[in-house]
Amino acid sequence: MEFEQLKLVNQLCFPVYAASRLITREYQPYLDQLGITYPQYLVLMVLWETDSISVNGIAQKLILNTNTVTPLLKRMEVQGILLRERSVTDERKVIVKLTAKGKLLQTEAATIPGKLASGLISETLTIAELVDLRDRLHELIDSISEKNKNSLSEMQQE
Repeated sequence: MEFEQLKLVNQLCFPVYAASRLITREYQPYLDQLGITYPQYLVLMVLWETDSISVNGIAQKLILNTNTVTPLLKRMEVQGILLRERSVTDERKVIVKLTAKGKLLQTEAATIPGKLASGLISETLTIAELVDLRDRLHELIDSISEKNKNSLSEMQQE
């Protein structure tokens, strides 16, 4: 091949993308037992950390657009997992709160991270290496997010 930089094996994006898809697939049997999807699980993790948070707050934590999060929240509300209410201090904001069912799911989901980690550990990949990988990916996400924030700020100043 003439352009080595275009080989799939030389890309950073592909192994991150493929690993994400494969890990999400590993979660699915556990989430099926709870009756939720992986994106719903992510929303729940945000709400378990911070109940009564705005839609924008959820979108920021998940690095998603609000127009992606809103339909997801609507489906979860229909399932009885959460409630969406207008803020009493700013009616433009929608606040998301867990229902009793949503809070109960936390107890049921508590074993999932350990089970998933156990399934990922192998002769060639230890728990310490998984933790290091997670931490390094957070560093990458923070770096890219900061770069994007600075670029957006520069564009707004022009």
